[in-house]
Amino acid sequence: MRGLGTLINTATVIAGGGVGLLIGSRIPERVRTSVVQVIGIATLMMGIDNVLDTDNLVFPLVGTVVGAIAGEVARIEDRLERMGERLKSRFARPDDDGSFVRGFVTATLLFCVGPLTLLGAIEDATGDVPRLYIIKGTLDGFMSMIFTATHGIGAVFAALSVFVVQGVLTLAGTGLDALLDDRMRTELFASGGLMVIAIGLNLLGITKIRLGSLLPGLLVTPLLVVWFAV
Repeated sequence: MRGLGTLINTATVIAGGGVGLLIGSRIPERVRTSVVQVIGIATLMMGIDNVLDTDNLVFPLVGTVVGAIAGEVARIEDRLERMGERLKSRFARPDDDGSFVRGFVTATLLFCVGPLTLLGAIEDATGDVPRLYIIKGTLDGFMSMIFTATHGIGAVFAALSVFVVQGVLTLAGTGLDALLDDRMRTELFASGGLMVIAIGLNLLGITKIRLGSLLPGLLVTPLLVVWFAV
């Protein structure tokens, strides 16, 4: 069934978030902090692994820089935050301190940025068993549980982002795969790796990178390969 992987991944995020809402208050703050830090370290390593596969760091570097400029001009991060604020106004507690938006934006970007999102969509478009999205969904479910326990219900609404982003990518999956050659995929995933590293740094509290603004880099990097790769 085409799109089954997206449905599974969406369901795991909701299920993980539901568990986080049920037992989150029983998890000591020090445990939640430690788990988020471990997830942050693992996220950093996944990003570094993707970046190291590049054939030329210039492509993901320049692609991400140009993408970041375009993202800031388009105010993508601000738009994501406004979406989170609208959801917050409808579903969050009146005394929410901003954790709803942080949970929604951070979880959305963590679940929707990275090679597994694109590769899984291409596989999901074939109608075969969506192994990649099952693996990704399992990881996202555990992270959704911790994020919800830490930030509240905002992280659960990242399931909407997963459904929309992966659903659209799955619909375009066959054509998308035909557009990308091996070099373009390599540099695209390296660019995604830089963004995954940024997510890890944010999770660890080392800095605050405006992650949403980096997203256009995923479009710019393959185009640079087409124009300048030799």
